[in-house]
Amino acid sequence: MDFNDTPAEAEFRLAARSWLADNAEPQDPATPKPGVFFGYPSADEIAWARAWQRKKYDAGWAGIAWPKAYGGRGGSIMEQIIWSQEELRYRTPPLVLYLGLGHVAYTIMQHGSDEQKSRYLPPLLKGEEIWCQLFSEPGAGSDFGGLACRAERDGGDWLINGEKIWISDGDYAEFGALVTRTNPDVAKHKGMTYFLVDMQTPGIEVENIRQINGRSHISRVRFTNVRVADSQRVGEVDDGWSVSLTTLMYERLFVGTAGANGQFGGPVYRHLVDLAKRVTYQGGPAIEHPLVRQRLADFRVRSKELEHNSYRVLTLVSRGEQPGPEGSISKLALGLLIQEMSNFALELQQGAGLLLGDDAPEEGIWQESMMEIPCMRIAGGTDEIQRTIIGERVLGLPPERPVPRNTPFKEIPRDEDAVASARAK
Repeated sequence: MDFNDTPAEAEFRLAARSWLADNAEPQDPATPKPGVFFGYPSADEIAWARAWQRKKYDAGWAGIAWPKAYGGRGGSIMEQIIWSQEELRYRTPPLVLYLGLGHVAYTIMQHGSDEQKSRYLPPLLKGEEIWCQLFSEPGAGSDFGGLACRAERDGGDWLINGEKIWISDGDYAEFGALVTRTNPDVAKHKGMTYFLVDMQTPGIEVENIRQINGRSHISRVRFTNVRVADSQRVGEVDDGWSVSLTTLMYERLFVGTAGANGQFGGPVYRHLVDLAKRVTYQGGPAIEHPLVRQRLADFRVRSKELEHNSYRVLTLVSRGEQPGPEGSISKLALGLLIQEMSNFALELQQGAGLLLGDDAPEEGIWQESMMEIPCMRIAGGTDEIQRTIIGERVLGLPPERPVPRNTPFKEIPRDEDAVASARAK
């Protein structure tokens, strides 16, 4: 892959840079914090995210790679990367609209009806509606095919009962992409159906989950006789697995996009180098110690490896292909890398690395990152799931163990006691 801009890409970059310079405040490279997630956004930050998205939309800079038919610019994936690279140079709001503009929007484009595309895509692109992804359950986290949240026919509607957990942005999302169990008499991957739901529908209860670092950007969502019209169904009945795979593949694609942009690993690395310049190690500046420099060099090399692997994934998309399992490599590597960098930062802080809150140096951002990163290594598929995907679908290794692929869902043993215990907590 040629990493140099083509003449057309260079022209696009200059135009993007010019518009951003006129409409946004430059970002100080030393200010990005190492946390992967932004945590629970304030009302002002949500309003800022909506306003910034609308401003880009009005100027023709929203949905760079979206088809023009859906209100986008009709550009290439590389132009989207260029835009993101340039946008990182400026102060912009938290990624409040990330799930909707990425995972959900592309799923609707591929599987939604014409009515659904007309209804949901324009508001998404304008920043008018915030979405969440209602997939994981107390008894079906890594085993997505084991979900049990039920959707049953009731005339022309569906009644939904069950619960979802670890839902990012669930507390302030206005809509959700929901996958349910509609047929327990067939194999678990063949009896699922995908819906688009209004989070204000009667019967939906959202409860924030307090994390170990004190933040609450994830939620538990309960459904009690929630009525959803059949027109909100995406794809065919019992074919939700194939629709969900599109969502999951784009989820990993956009993690890869972040890697290609340096959006996560880059700021963390720069902040780590800055820390090494300001602390001492064995009587001198840490940045001058050969062991510290060796670790920093290793992190830099791995960050560039992640970036270049992300370009491989994005090249597939630029050719018109759907994101593939290669994105699992970026997903796995990113979580491990940021965890190791956060841990090394605490080592550099020495005894002060054990402090929390206002007593901790650097406003406690490295301690917070260290406690936050396990969430990333679970969200979007655990490390174990990613390794299985890489082994079987990329390397062509034999399956790790036999699975009951054709056993009806209702006959698969479930640890109901464990599920009930999780619900009670």
